[in-house]
Amino acid sequence: MANERKIRVVVAKPGLDGHDRGAKVIARALRDAGMEVIYTGLRQTPEMIVNAALQEDVDVIGLSILSGAHNAIVPRVIELLKQNKIDDVLVVVGGTIPEQDIEGLKKSGVAAIFGPGTLMEDIVAFIRRNVRQRSVPA
Repeated sequence: MANERKIRVVVAKPGLDGHDRGAKVIARALRDAGMEVIYTGLRQTPEMIVNAALQEDVDVIGLSILSGAHNAIVPRVIELLKQNKIDDVLVVVGGTIPEQDIEGLKKSGVAAIFGPGTLMEDIVAFIRRNVRQRSVPA
C-alpha cells in the first residue's frame, strides 16, 4: 500500500450555475476519505475542466450540475478527454439530472450519476472501486 498514491479528484461546477454548496460538501467528503481534491470553483468551461485534469494528473473528474446544461457540457468534457487521449480518468456527475437523461450520459462515457440524497459513503466507495490505481513512481 505504501507504493500507491492517493486518488486525485477534480471537482468542478461547469456552466452558469452559481450554486456550489453540494460540490463543496462532496469535495470535503472525498478529502476526508483520504483523496486529494482539487476544487476548480464556479462557472468552469469544459476546456478549463479538462485542462485542470491534465495539469493535476487526476484519476477522477466530478462534475456538479444543477443548471440543466448536462446534455451539452458532459459530452463536451468527454470529447475533450478523448481528444487529449485521456482514457483512464473516471467521470462522475452529481446534481439534478432527469431520469430520462441518465442512459445517454452513461453511453457517452459517464461512469456514474449521483442524485440528491446520495450517501457520501456510496460515492467514496464507487470511486475507490472504479479508479484504476496507479503506483507512485520509484
